[in-house]
Amino acid sequence: MYGHVEALAKKIKQGVDSVDGAEGFLFRVAENLSQAVLDTMHAPPKDESIPTITAAQLVAADAFLFGFPTRYGAMAAQMKAFFDSTGSLWQQQKLAGKPAGFFVSTGTQGGGQETTAWTAITQLAHHGMVFIPIGYTFGAGMFKLDDLRGGSPYGAGTFAGDGSRLPTQTELELAEHQGRYTAGIAKRLVNAAD
Repeated sequence: MYGHVEALAKKIKQGVDSVDGAEGFLFRVAENLSQAVLDTMHAPPKDESIPTITAAQLVAADAFLFGFPTRYGAMAAQMKAFFDSTGSLWQQQKLAGKPAGFFVSTGTQGGGQETTAWTAITQLAHHGMVFIPIGYTFGAGMFKLDDLRGGSPYGAGTFAGDGSRLPTQTELELAEHQGRYTAGIAKRLVNAAD
């Protein structure tokens, strides 16, 4: 809504694109709030260069990094509605075996940096997808306590507060790391299947 997930996604794409033979693509899910509600919430306009994805487009991808804001410790309704639209893919197991991870934006420190990923894992499990957490592969950046930092072993993250706080340099670096890390694993899995 305020561009936090989008900022992380753009850094994740840079990480994916830095892996030889990998290419990341940015998509957004359909908005289900009216423009009047978005205006009331002072949501800035969406980046029109990022297209809205359909469930059918997922089949063409080798791997996924799904990003979403947190609402009450779980993914936002827009993302849940998108996953709900993947029923025919689930029925045919079109996404089975594909690696996927998550990154999130929360309003507060206790707002679900980890629980959002936990509750989203059920979507991957039903599709037979392989969850790729980042663990502590970001190294020292995962242990920095000198400034406020989102993210967890489950994936990159940022704190949005009231919407005015922007992702920090460390949060953006973590997102880029997640893109590079996940693309490397996806590349190995794709090459092993060939």
